[in-house]
Amino acid sequence: MSTITPESGTPTWNIDSSHSSIHFSIKHMGVFTVRGSLGTLTGTAETNDTTLSNVSLSIDVTGISTGNDQRDGHLKSADFLNVEANPTIEFKSTAIDKKGDLEYSITGDLTIAGTTAPITVDVEVVPPVKDPWGATRSGATGSGMLRRSTYGMTYNSVLESGHVLIADEVKFTFDIQAVTG
Repeated sequence: MSTITPESGTPTWNIDSSHSSIHFSIKHMGVFTVRGSLGTLTGTAETNDTTLSNVSLSIDVTGISTGNDQRDGHLKSADFLNVEANPTIEFKSTAIDKKGDLEYSITGDLTIAGTTAPITVDVEVVPPVKDPWGATRSGATGSGMLRRSTYGMTYNSVLESGHVLIADEVKFTFDIQAVTG
């Protein structure tokens, strides 16, 4: 694959769900880290010339997986994601700050379990390349942290040790591939 420069104008990049993922981790009982992945990711990104200008993502959380069916079922319940009423997590950018040639700070509205709050994530973008089928591909990778209580997920209990059963802080990482043309 050869590196190319995106065409002038405002191309729309469509998320390639089969080559995109979001993973999360959270402390359990203060000693163990539970890791998991969210479901299918869809959405778009727009560029104005060579600069990222808009991002809109939707994540199907009915596909959440931690490798434990009972835990996954609890995470899908009204105690957490309430997937029956809110089957997706939505993100819409409100501001994008270019930090360097390939680095951005993206602020947007994140909606989880019916609650919307602002979040800022640092992202590194991969330069566009032409794939073997003639389409142009690019990608982004990043990580961040959110507090589940911000989104109304307060299910918890304090253990005899003083630790909480489930930490409030959720760390996440993502790798996204997008295609245009």
